[in-house]
Amino acid sequence: MQEALYDTNAPKKSTNLSINSDLLRQAKNYHINLSKALEQRLVEMVMKDRFENWLSSNPDVSQKLIEHFIERAEERLRRR
Repeated sequence: MQEALYDTNAPKKSTNLSINSDLLRQAKNYHINLSKALEQRLVEMVMKDRFENWLSSNPDVSQKLIEHFIERAEERLRRR
């Protein structure tokens, strides 16, 4: 069973951030929910870091994954 990345039911916590004023203005113009956007980006960053750490601690599996992706890419190129 896979471990959850984070507790999605954890309570929200208020925080203060400094953001480029023009970028903030544009986000407001497009009705971008800053909290949601930040949470989504943090999930991406945490997932990427965890995966990179896992890859670096499992070099044999990392190599097999790389070989697998190369094989798939070569198959797609041959089908063209």
